Amino acid sequence: MAAAALPPLPPQFKSIQHHLRTAQELDKREPVVSYYCRLYAMQTGMKIDSKTPECRKFLSKLMDQLEAMKKQFGDNEAITQEIVGSAHVENYALKMFLYADNEDRAGHFHKNMIKSFYTASLLIDVLTVFGELSEENAQHRKYARWKAAYIHNCLKNGETPQPGPIGMEGESFDLEKEEAGSSSVHSGTTQPAASSTYEASNIPTSNYTGIHIPPGAHAPANTPAEVPHNTGVTSNTIQPAPQNIPLVDPSLYSAQSAGEVRLTPEDFARAQKYCKYAGSALQYEDVSTAVQNLQKALKLLITGRE
Repeated sequence: MAAAALPPLPPQFKSIQHHLRTAQELDKREPVVSYYCRLYAMQTGMKIDSKTPECRKFLSKLMDQLEAMKKQFGDNEAITQEIVGSAHVENYALKMFLYADNEDRAGHFHKNMIKSFYTASLLIDVLTVFGELSEENAQHRKYARWKAAYIHNCLKNGETPQPGPIGMEGESFDLEKEEAGSSSVHSGTTQPAASSTYEASNIPTSNYTGIHIPPGAHAPANTPAEVPHNTGVTSNTIQPAPQNIPLVDPSLYSAQSAGEVRLTPEDFARAQKYCKYAGSALQYEDVSTAVQNLQKALKLLITGRE
């Protein structure tokens, strides 16, 4: 990316530092997700402080990066069309979540899965640039943040984490300390790592034993699948699991459009959204999600109902 490096991060923008780091990490392999991470940081930064000179300077440089990316990927409909971008970011976030969830349920506790849970929660933050989060995504975000903190603290204290959804208690997780020595979000400069600890008051306390969070089929492309060195935990390399392809709804074969069915503009928009979700899922070879969304679109178009 041709845009100039960002200046030092103002203290006021501490809350977006990890979104910017995630953007930098995804620049090469997931530029669309990287773009929206920066857009989220830009929008959030503007709400926090757009008047202080150092904040204005930072936001101006961040805007330059966004403009450079938009120019570079201007022919990508995930950049030019929000509905496609939303589907792309959501699919990647949930794949990251499901990778970590699979590892958790299998009892494979290591640094990569902790980071995957945490990154998934950051990417669900990013989805707010497209509008209000769905209840399901809001739950995934809370669960992922808590799991990252819970598993990290268990390993730190020499305890064995309990896999799967369990009752949640206050936990804190300092990602910066875990990644000490890694590159800063400001390319070309090395800066002291700032703490980003989740306070106990920010961790949800609801019990997740009754919430169905399905295990994932496989990790997204380029998701780390090997245990890094010096974690103190051993685990096997993850192999992609066979996908369970959902059966086609038999009712769709015989469904016929009733003469009185009239689709509204909202119906067409929803059908389009399902098709875009299916297309994005296929980029990750997720046939199950693609089939489910295509069936939803087909049912809506034929019957006028979801």
